[in-house]
Amino acid sequence: MDTRYLSYILTIAQKQNMTKAAEELFVSQSTLSQYLSKLESELGTPLFFRSKGRLSLTPAGQLYIQAAEEIISIKNMLYQNIQNLDNRGHITVGVTSQFGLKMLIEIIPAFKMRYPEVTIEISETSLPALIKLILEESIDCGIMALNMTEPFSPDQVTILREEEVLFSIPACHPYRKKNPDHPIKIKEFEENFGDENILLSKKGSTLRYLTDAVLEKANWIPRTVCETNSISATRSMVAMGIGVTFIGESCASERDLVAYYSVSPRLTRLNALVTRKNWILNQAGASFCEDIKNFYNKMPYS
Repeated sequence: MDTRYLSYILTIAQKQNMTKAAEELFVSQSTLSQYLSKLESELGTPLFFRSKGRLSLTPAGQLYIQAAEEIISIKNMLYQNIQNLDNRGHITVGVTSQFGLKMLIEIIPAFKMRYPEVTIEISETSLPALIKLILEESIDCGIMALNMTEPFSPDQVTILREEEVLFSIPACHPYRKKNPDHPIKIKEFEENFGDENILLSKKGSTLRYLTDAVLEKANWIPRTVCETNSISATRSMVAMGIGVTFIGESCASERDLVAYYSVSPRLTRLNALVTRKNWILNQAGASFCEDIKNFYNKMPYS
């Protein structure tokens, strides 16, 4: 049951602007305008009043919106009831970092014991790619690190925890004698690590966003830079003395080879569960999401 085009009209009504609605739906403005014009021609009456870039519902539009909401509600209830008949289903979940994979490895065995007929498909990808998949509703949910909850709506996002981001250096680095365990102030970076190779996450990631902010505030212009999209590879490179980097607390392992420092002021990112807008949560899907939330509630650093 394809209700995608109903969501087009619902989004236009919500945003009251064709450009904003097109951005929200990830379609071109011309595609959206053509669909609305075709629909109004078919109905024989306009659904929106047009005035100075603002679209407001006509009486016919109000009737259409009411019916569209009822149809989508009926569809959601039907799909949920069908999927609950035998607890079968298929959940697609994306992760952006090692912390998400580690969590899934721990919760999936118990989940499969309860729902053996449910298939869970896991994809590991970059943050920009996962955001796009969720906004396009090509994936059910994502476990990701975020700097901010936009562009998602509040009902899509569950903040699991605020995770500290640490600065990591080789355990044998000379700075260890100067400062064994105190936080590093931002103004200290250029003086103590100005000649180091800094290992950067790819653009668009939460770590890259925070790293770029620190570099700017510290007036730190690295002499050499290495870019990678693998946290485990980055951590291994630090352990080998190849460079220094910023890393999330949940990935701060190999502590015999890597020294981790808090930053002053403290650096943090959000770990979040984000669901697509129209995900029909049957019993298994709701249980899966609860498992994720409960797991992070029990973590010692949550």
